[in-house]
Amino acid sequence: MESFSQKMILILFTALGVELGASLVGALAAVISHGPPLKTMTKLAYEIKIWAIVAAIGGTFTTIEVLEMGLFEGELVTVIKQILYIISAFMGAQFGYVIISWLAGGR
Repeated sequence: MESFSQKMILILFTALGVELGASLVGALAAVISHGPPLKTMTKLAYEIKIWAIVAAIGGTFTTIEVLEMGLFEGELVTVIKQILYIISAFMGAQFGYVIISWLAGGR
């Protein structure tokens, strides 16, 4: 079983990877279809952020179930862990977006 810190790091880098991968492959698709790759890459990076977060935390239903169980059964530590996992996913997706924006010429 992985520790709390290992899972947070895994979630952060999963969101980062989804963000970077989707944007870069989307830019490749833009090149193949004779579209503007930098504009496409930046647009995809912005639009994919929420999906990167959802993918990184393993889907929304599991997280909501754990939050519900923690709130209604009084397990405050579980609720705090889930909130920190979500924050970690947000950070990974935002960091990926910043990297793509920087690669595309800044914003």
